Formats: sequence, structure tokens, C-alpha cells
Amino acid sequence: QVQLIESGGGLVQAGGSLRLSCAASGRTFSSYRMGWFRQAPGKERELVAQIRWSGDSTYYLDSVKGRFTNSRDKAKNTVYLQKNSLEAGDTAGYYCAGASFSTSWGRADYWGQGTQVTGSS
Repeated sequence: QVQLIESGGGLVQAGGSLRLSCAASGRTFSSYRMGWFRQAPGKERELVAQIRWSGDSTYYLDSVKGRFTNSRDKAKNTVYLQKNSLEAGDTAGYYCAGASFSTSWGRADYWGQGTQVTGSS
């Protein structure tokens, strides 16, 4: 059974940092790209960052460029999203997803259960 399990969410002050983790299990992801999505109340889900399991071909949403860093640890089969200089607009549920190279994110193969990040002033 394939699983993506997120962790690391919580309450953080504006300007603070947080690292989200997504532990993958149940298959190899070498031909996959891994994405971090977020969804705030009343808003659509948006792709925040993505990375290929090989480590190249990264993508960042414009509003998080320079503040968020996506990385992966092959030995631990885990993807990370380091979030610095957090803003109120970063408050959302964050979800990890995995999609094969030929699959659009709308048809992603695997999703995690999500972890909540809440910014406070």
C-alpha cells in the first residue's frame, strides 16, 4: 500500500520558520515528481513547489520563491519543504502528492492526508 504521510505543521509566528516532511512508502518514486500543495479556506488548492525524485526540475509558486525550499532525502524516502519568513498568507492545509512524469497534477497518483500550518501575528 502506497502512503504519503505529512508532518511538521503547526502554529508559527509571522516571520518564523517551519519544515514540513512527507514520508513516502509502498513503492519506488524514481520516475515521479513530488509536489506540495496548499489550500486555504474558501480558496482553491494550489501547487506551491515540486521536485523530481532525482532532485532536479524544481518549481516554486511566485509568492514563495526565496522563502521556501524543496528537497528530498532518497535514503529516507522523504521530501521536505523548508518554509522561512512565513506570512499570514501561508496559512493553509498543506498536502504532499506524487505524480508520474506523464500524469498531470489534476490526476496525481498519490496524496497525503495533509498537515495544517497556521500563522499568527
